[in-house]
Amino acid sequence: MKSKIVAVVAAAALLGACTTDPYTGEQKISNTAGGAALGAGLGALAGMAVGGSRVAQRNAVLIGAGVGALAGGAIGATMDKNESELRAQLQGTGVSVTRVGDQVILNMPSDITFGIDQDAIRPNFYPVLNSVAIVLKRYRQTIVDVYGHTDSTGSDSHNFDLSQRRALAVANYLGAQGVDERRFAVTGFGKTRPIASNATDSGRAQNRRVEIQISPLTE
Repeated sequence: MKSKIVAVVAAAALLGACTTDPYTGEQKISNTAGGAALGAGLGALAGMAVGGSRVAQRNAVLIGAGVGALAGGAIGATMDKNESELRAQLQGTGVSVTRVGDQVILNMPSDITFGIDQDAIRPNFYPVLNSVAIVLKRYRQTIVDVYGHTDSTGSDSHNFDLSQRRALAVANYLGAQGVDERRFAVTGFGKTRPIASNATDSGRAQNRRVEIQISPLTE
């Protein structure tokens, strides 16, 4: 319950801190306002970054805390293990596992993760996230970006807020299972990054999703 409250507070603070890119139309967190929102709403998240990937920051924090960075052949080998174990754990769950270079991306359709227009994770999806948490805890030398996406139904502000809250809900749950929250960054993209046409029901269903991107911890 505490994590849920924190997620809602954080999303509300960040919604007030967002600006719109005049070229792309994408809603983003301004540097000044976003920093204030982090301080005000995310103290209980133990350093989880919200509103941007902040790769260098997380790498520095984790390496400073004694988590060894990966280098050379260890990068590919570690990500191979992550990919293999995630594929085994998530087979038949509806979650897709995609390898892109040294990153592993999990696509979690919101239709199986959340109710319509809701940010509470469905209880029957907990075991799936538990499986993800097992792998993340086993391989600590990675950082984790959680991205929320919606379809085009509804206003821009509503979709941005919903996507942020859903991404936060997933990250909070994984953190509650013992995954170091300093590894996370959470970003809501609303409707700005569709992967299918919003003109059809099936396309909109594909666009409503949460993605988890797992990247190697490097210097």
